[in-house]
Amino acid sequence: MPELALSCYRCGHALRLMAREKVQRRDTCVGCGAELHSCVHCRFFDPARSNQCSEPQAEWVSDKENANFCDYFEPRTSVNLTARGGTTKQANARAAFDDLFK
Repeated sequence: MPELALSCYRCGHALRLMAREKVQRRDTCVGCGAELHSCVHCRFFDPARSNQCSEPQAEWVSDKENANFCDYFEPRTSVNLTARGGTTKQANARAAFDDLFK
């Protein structure tokens, strides 16, 4: 299963999640205590939208930084492609690519 990372909007601490792992309403960041089940941590959060949410059926949430009960919440994650090492061939290819830009 791929390892995902949810970065805290407040302190930037990377919180590791396993694929399909749910963020519960009361979960908080271990770095600063920010509530994780909030709009600013959701993949649908989009400040450019009028509702600040790209999910059209989601209800309006006035406080985007505090925990809420939104049923459409999905953590805004990224995949760590370098986790758990890699083969020597992959490491050599990465090093050769990095050397191009030195």
